[in-house]
Amino acid sequence: MMFPEIDTPAVLVDLDIAEANIDRFQTHCEQHGIRLRPHIKTHKLPRLARRQIAAGAIGITCQKISEAEAMLAEGGISDVLLTYNVLGAAKLARLRALATRVRLTVVCDNEVVAEGLSDAFGSGRMALDVLVECDTGAGRCGVTSPEAAARLAQRLNDLPGLRFAGLMTYPPAGREAAVQDWLARAVAACAARGLRVDTVSTGGTPGMWQAQEVPCATEYRAGTYIYNDRSLVVRGTCGWKDCALTVLATVVSVPASDRAIIDAGSKVLTSDLLGLSGYGHVLERPDIAIESLSEEHGTLRAEVIGLRVGDRVRIVPNHACVVSNMLDRVELIRGDRHEATAPVAARGRVW
Repeated sequence: MMFPEIDTPAVLVDLDIAEANIDRFQTHCEQHGIRLRPHIKTHKLPRLARRQIAAGAIGITCQKISEAEAMLAEGGISDVLLTYNVLGAAKLARLRALATRVRLTVVCDNEVVAEGLSDAFGSGRMALDVLVECDTGAGRCGVTSPEAAARLAQRLNDLPGLRFAGLMTYPPAGREAAVQDWLARAVAACAARGLRVDTVSTGGTPGMWQAQEVPCATEYRAGTYIYNDRSLVVRGTCGWKDCALTVLATVVSVPASDRAIIDAGSKVLTSDLLGLSGYGHVLERPDIAIESLSEEHGTLRAEVIGLRVGDRVRIVPNHACVVSNMLDRVELIRGDRHEATAPVAARGRVW
């Protein structure tokens, strides 16, 4: 029986695999002269953030202020990039407090956010570094042209309490040449206004092995690479052996010869499909499809299911980042040995 001391459903993190993933991509970045700034939204664990920095990362990326606060609770992290527009008096007050504890950089894609940051930091002794967020084709936040990037950069440069520090984008994977062209034009447009672009931050795990194909970038952000997941295996970014996070589940019913029910539903595996069919990959049983989820049940189907009540299965989820946010704790393992239970420090940090 797999890990009989662990109750199910459970999220397992194999530290041997996670650490190998950290070291492999850190080496790739160093070989190409790229500074790596990992996104902690995938693991949400201070111990793994510290491990990434020890391997050579320059700092961390967080999406929300509360994530950064959770990472700092255990100390050891001194450089944070917050990649989300910050709005509202309460958040800005917390942002000011955060800036007293770390070297902080934030992003902005509009004047409303810029002016709010200036109001919060205008009376301070040190200016807040701000990157202009750019939409280079992924269709998320960001100004939509290099000229708009330069105009907002100029506005940031003119506002009290702020320093225009560069550009940031979440790029579309597989379109590195177009991203390079977009960013190079934005850098040139800023230079034409006399603005220096110290940082060009890009990144995302799906395109991480092509990071060097955007040479104007100075740093790369990747998150999921530490765990990997089914979506990345399907993309060819990694293999099953590189998937550090799995869900351990127990078969609770076998109502038919082609069907079994497990105790992991959407509360654990998530309903994210990411363009795939089914809700995960059952290790050592590629013939099994996880065809549907309710909150507490997962339905497995195969021509011959071959499972009994009480059997356990390990599943690589479609999207590891969301699974990390589902449970209060994860089980840390090394191979077939259970090492520890760890609270997920940044779980539920959405504000």
